Amino acid sequence: MNKKNSLFEAFKQTKYQMAGHGKRDIHILKEAFQAVDGEQESDIYGKGKIIEDFQDKMAAYLGKQRAVFFPSGTMAQQIALRIWCDKKGIRKVAYHPLCHLEIHEEDGLKELHHIETVLLADKTRVIELEDVITMEEEISCLLLELPQREIGGQLPDYETLEKISSYCRDKGIKLHLDGARLLEIVPYYNKTVVEICSLFDSVYISVYKGIGGIAGAILAGDQDFTEESKVWKRRHGGDLISLYPYIISADYFFDQRSQKMNQYYEDAKELAELFNSCHAISTLPMEPVSNMFHVHFHAPKEQMESVLIEIYETTGIGLTSYLRETTEEACSYEVSIGDQYAALPKEKVNHVFKLIDEKMRELN
Repeated sequence: MNKKNSLFEAFKQTKYQMAGHGKRDIHILKEAFQAVDGEQESDIYGKGKIIEDFQDKMAAYLGKQRAVFFPSGTMAQQIALRIWCDKKGIRKVAYHPLCHLEIHEEDGLKELHHIETVLLADKTRVIELEDVITMEEEISCLLLELPQREIGGQLPDYETLEKISSYCRDKGIKLHLDGARLLEIVPYYNKTVVEICSLFDSVYISVYKGIGGIAGAILAGDQDFTEESKVWKRRHGGDLISLYPYIISADYFFDQRSQKMNQYYEDAKELAELFNSCHAISTLPMEPVSNMFHVHFHAPKEQMESVLIEIYETTGIGLTSYLRETTEEACSYEVSIGDQYAALPKEKVNHVFKLIDEKMRELN
């Protein structure tokens, strides 16, 4: 077996996996379509009952005037920032140094839209009010990612969000929510989705991450904003002749999982506590604030891969398919809790962590 892929292959062969909703196989589409009338008309170039009904449903859920379905969040967010820059006449926006647009999109915002970026805060923490107030550059829009994925899903406190929102409105700065995992933060804030979204001028959510659909995104805001986003969607090639496979699956799994976010949050806290009880393992944050967190193993990546492979083969339970080297003596991975964790037999979970603790003590 290729050494590079050994952990991945071992993970694929396990009977149970701790995180997520399950394998992203074709059965996802088959399940979503099992009760769909085969004679139902599809959407055509962004119009039709299927897409319009789902957009209306998401607009109401988010508390915004309108919502638009996009084939990808990358497209949706670049367009949102472009619209706000055009309206103010300033091609400059601000966001976190580890924002998705900054590190995962090949500089699409800069190359396609010629928008400059201001990076707020440092890479280890969330954006705070002071970062916004002391910003010297004039910007059109501030983007906040909730939760901040690349630092373990950390969140600012809700009072900070309210103050940032108020400051931006006073200064004429549009506030955009990168809410790819918006539903997952509701339990921690103990606020409604509408309350959270009311702080923002525009909102993006993913329909495949926590929700578990195939692909796609929702961009929501007032009517003028969303109508302009439709024009930009056409310019970006986002008006596929039909998007119904994505929309039907998104709608189906939204109904299945939007009410389970509190369960995922509680499961994440339980799992993090198990990791933190083990020798030479810690989580970031120590106590999760959403259904996601990072696990840090204080052992070299290669050694840790061998430990995990052995545990997978012994227990039939997989923790992760990859490890990311953080230093020569440490590695980490990201956890996002979904349906699978609650289905795991508790005695098997406890056995896994007993073995992990023993192996880590042997390594250290």
